[in-house]
Amino acid sequence: MPVPWFLLSLALGRSPVVLSLERLVGPQDATHCSPGLSCHLWDSDILCLPGDIMPAPGPVLAPTHLQTELVLRCHKETDCDLCVRVAVHLAVHGHWEEPEDEEKFGGAADPGVEEPRNASLQAQVVLSFQAYPTARCVLLEVQVPAALVQFGQSVGSVVYDCFEAALGSEVRIWSYTQPRYEKELNLTQQLPDCRGLEVRNSIPSCWALPWLNVSADGDNVHLVLNVSEEQHFGLSLYWNQVQGPPKPRWHKNLTGPQIITLNHTDLVPCLCIQVWPLEPDSVRTNICPFREDPRAHRNLWRAARLRLLTLQSWLLDAPCSLPAEAALCWRAPGGDPCQPLVPPLSWENVTVDKVLEFPLLKGHPNLCVQVNSWEKLQLQECLWADSLGPLKDDVLLLETRGPQDNRSLCALEPSGCTSLPSKASTLWDDDLGALWACPMDKYIHKRWALVWLACLLFAAALSLILLLKKDHAKGWLRLLKQDVRSGAAARSRAALLLYSADDSGFERLVGALASALCQLPLRVAVDLWSRRELSAQGPVAWFHAQRRQTLQEGGVVVLLFSPGAVALCSEWLQDGVSAPGAHGPHDAFRASLSCVLPDFLQGRAPGSYVGACFDRLLHPDAVPALFRTVPVFTLPSQLPDFLGALQQPRAARSGRLQERAEQVSRALQPALDSYFHPPGTPAPGRGVGPGAGDGT
Repeated sequence: MPVPWFLLSLALGRSPVVLSLERLVGPQDATHCSPGLSCHLWDSDILCLPGDIMPAPGPVLAPTHLQTELVLRCHKETDCDLCVRVAVHLAVHGHWEEPEDEEKFGGAADPGVEEPRNASLQAQVVLSFQAYPTARCVLLEVQVPAALVQFGQSVGSVVYDCFEAALGSEVRIWSYTQPRYEKELNLTQQLPDCRGLEVRNSIPSCWALPWLNVSADGDNVHLVLNVSEEQHFGLSLYWNQVQGPPKPRWHKNLTGPQIITLNHTDLVPCLCIQVWPLEPDSVRTNICPFREDPRAHRNLWRAARLRLLTLQSWLLDAPCSLPAEAALCWRAPGGDPCQPLVPPLSWENVTVDKVLEFPLLKGHPNLCVQVNSWEKLQLQECLWADSLGPLKDDVLLLETRGPQDNRSLCALEPSGCTSLPSKASTLWDDDLGALWACPMDKYIHKRWALVWLACLLFAAALSLILLLKKDHAKGWLRLLKQDVRSGAAARSRAALLLYSADDSGFERLVGALASALCQLPLRVAVDLWSRRELSAQGPVAWFHAQRRQTLQEGGVVVLLFSPGAVALCSEWLQDGVSAPGAHGPHDAFRASLSCVLPDFLQGRAPGSYVGACFDRLLHPDAVPALFRTVPVFTLPSQLPDFLGALQQPRAARSGRLQERAEQVSRALQPALDSYFHPPGTPAPGRGVGPGAGDGT
């Protein structure tokens, strides 16, 4: 029996208010129409193949609007499931074709041509439902009498009862005609869970559902599961993705009641919680409580990073979708602000994990990418600097092209664009203009020629005076030598030391090594000395900034392997991801793997990375083969070779290398003795320094 049309006015819309729900009896699907229309449920389970849009030869029916309503499908009074009812509004599109004879003679050439005007319109409407992990399509046949056909006007609606979906799930609905004359309509319906239903007593799956509350305590967040003693349930944390299935992060089977503590650094807006009793066909409750949490939004941008794919393409990695736009900027050496290239290039909308391309002929280390969200700068990365080296002392030129192919060059500066005739390598080329990168020495050579000549004359005069006063010259040369050594120390090579915090004893051993290396011409960065920055920025952001600065300055990243580090590397190589929460918030080694592994996989590690491990703690063969593409040294037995690898690439081998190795070995020996032979245990005698005997 058709349902009266006014029933559809109850709670129709994208977000219906669930107060009381209509009950449908029986498992059969059905369809109902507006008065005057006839409809039939042709098939309740078909294959969705929308196909291409076809031109309409005459008037056709097409869906114009979708509406939904939540109902209950009941087998018994207290045995019901939540169901989505869909109403498809239809309208007439197109016009009758005029017969050629009628146009020519002013009348109908054949009475039969009037027949289509009196015929009814018919359409096959496809409804597609998708609610992870299930999908379904149904086919509705609708017929409209000719008397109701009004071009461009709505002719009524057809109603489908109904699509069963899980409580708390998200249902995506598409509708189109077959053949398809218009674009498909789409709608997303968020279903409530048991907490949002006053009729939950009619749904058996709600009776034993664990209830979940979220509370905050300082920096921590507590998930409180109010369940009965000894009740078994599952708890899962996942990232709710806009496109594709959810991305799981953590899952456990527990026994209630329970209180789960989350660190505030783990919160992101799309972090959702799913809980369900460990029973067959149980309903899963899903909540996403951190969508509006300011801390979650800050953490999202800390976790986001830019990744270069080719010299022209890159993408934005982030746990959640976010509104953002990107543009190129030009960064000069010396830490000057990055100057946006807008205009001539424009801002581009950015989608997470979607490849984006800029119209570049080739990359340049001074080119950087800026990402804005709500007109606030969130990310800035010089992606090409990783592969093309440090920043260059180049000036960026803009070539403009006017009518009659008139061209002019100007240098882009914060104060404006200074006219400058030149030719250089092209970065961007379009009908409106081009961007050029040109070395600055081409412009300063003539300007400073006289200055260089004056400096040479002054140096010659000074040398003559020093020759006349040898005693004074010796003292001056001694001071000059000290200044050169001080300058060399100031320009010493940077080294970033990465390790896995296996235990406190191993951390003390790492600290001793870092302190010993600082006594050499090395600037050592290690997370032990940056705990405050690490806590404020997070391990991923801290490591990314340290790695970028180290490599831009021509430094080296030292991977210090231990059994724990080898286990983490093997886990990443097998799964590509590691379980969160296994280590503390200061675990920079775990955070570094997401950036270190691409360098090794893409062949960028040689020359920028070295490996090391301690004698008697780990054999170099235990290091995964991927990381043995760079030298791996054992300490302290191979200290001279290790220190030689840490020198500048073009630095000559110093005669003091062996002396420095013995100096580091002496500083490292007490920490080695304490680690391998704690107080109270006898330690066998052994030599001091690399290459020493066994002490027998």
